[in-house]
Parts: sequence; C-alpha cells; structure tokens
Amino acid sequence: MMKRPAGAARRPKEAEGVDYAALADFRYAIRRFLAFSEAAAAEAGVTSQQHQALLTIKALAGGQGIGIGTLAERLLLRQHSVVELVDRLAGAGLVQRAADPADGRRVLVTLTKDGETCLRSLSGVHLDEIKSIGPTLMAILADLQSHPSARPKDRK
Repeated sequence: MMKRPAGAARRPKEAEGVDYAALADFRYAIRRFLAFSEAAAAEAGVTSQQHQALLTIKALAGGQGIGIGTLAERLLLRQHSVVELVDRLAGAGLVQRAADPADGRRVLVTLTKDGETCLRSLSGVHLDEIKSIGPTLMAILADLQSHPSARPKDRK
C-alpha cells in the first residue's frame, strides 16, 4: 500500500468560511501548470511521468544513483510500476542501471548524457513558466493564508 503524501487529510474535515474562489483559483493554476508541463514533456519526446522521474533521479542521486524504492516513494508509485518506467527510460537511452557497489542486490539508476540533456531543456522551460505564473500563485496562496478559515481555532 502506498504511503499517504505528507499533509494529506486523514479524514474529511468540514471547513467553515471557506474561500472557495481562492481554492478554485489555486487548483486551476496548478492544473494549468500541469497541462503546460505535460505538453512540454511531450514536445521533448517523454511523458510527464518520465520527466518527473528524470527530475527526481537528478535531484536525489547526487551522481551516485537512486534506488528503485526511493524513486517509487518520490513518484508515489508502486515499485513494479517504477521498474517498468525505468525500463522505458533505459530503452530510450535516458537512464542507465548499475548494481549498488555497497549492496549488489540493489539497483541504482542514473541519468545518461541524453537524459541530462533532455532534463536540462525541460527544466529551462519549466523555470520560465514558474517565473511567469509565480506572482499569481503567490497571490492566491496569500489569500488562502490570510482567510479566517486558515487561522487555527482556539482550543478550550
């Protein structure tokens, strides 16, 4: 069973005085960014999930490689799904596998030069898009944070 993402609600909580417009704006902005990201990944010849895997490998591997289990945790996927994802990335020449020198039973995944090039290109356009939408997202988040429903309630 997959772990619940940090911050995920454990049980439904009814909110009072919710700023539904700000919540809707926030979700809309995120969905627009994700749609942009999917289109940019497709233009680069990878799926959005493959892009996220490349980004995670680069961020966490530190040049040493990342294990399948860690990659699965960060992508919120099951290990067997990540094995298939890594198979496709390796088939495209974007990643390579190697046995962990400290534990030969463990496989480490690293980016190839082509993987680095693909990720560098995608990261550039993503950073430009984030800079473009950043002020809007910051304003929405500020609205949500300043709304009375965001304040902790006094406990008796």
